[in-house]
Amino acid sequence: MHERDRGRNKRHHHSELQPQEQLTPRKNLLMQTPVLVLNASYEPINICAARRAIVLVLKGLAMPEEENGHYLHAARLAMRVPSVIRLLEYRRIPHQTRALSRKNILLRDRNTCQYCGLVLPSSELTLDHVVPRSRGGSSTWENLVACCHPCNRTKGNHLLSETDMKLVKEPRPFTLHTSRHIMRMIGRSDIKWRKYLFY
Repeated sequence: MHERDRGRNKRHHHSELQPQEQLTPRKNLLMQTPVLVLNASYEPINICAARRAIVLVLKGLAMPEEENGHYLHAARLAMRVPSVIRLLEYRRIPHQTRALSRKNILLRDRNTCQYCGLVLPSSELTLDHVVPRSRGGSSTWENLVACCHPCNRTKGNHLLSETDMKLVKEPRPFTLHTSRHIMRMIGRSDIKWRKYLFY
């Protein structure tokens, strides 16, 4: 056996889940299901996709606390898909604003265009500078919003005062409080999340 093949066999078996072609459209949708992530102290700290949650469980970094009733079958592996997982080691979470990134802007704005109010997949959204960079606008929480491509083209290089467009809500930094609010909004549709969120 080649050294490279030997190395492959040492890898965690969660890699069986990674090739996209092994998943049917239904399974792929199941793997995108939101999962609540708890710290070792049972404090809710994040939301991730079921795919990521399963990998964390298989790596021995987390354990399932609640399951959503579905099974995942993939190459010698059958397991229940988690609804809530808990990290096995406590992670310090700084009580401050999250990192400014496209992912966090879309999460804060709940994948909703902040001009027309349409809820869209991440791939159909872009980020818009409320005050364009060419007009002195900066890349900050207060000046960046989720925006659909048609609204982005319509707004172009204009200030809002020069258009008929209005913001759905005033953009603010994405704090731990914002994260909890989003967790609760998503958790309303999953009864198993409630005991961890509504306290």
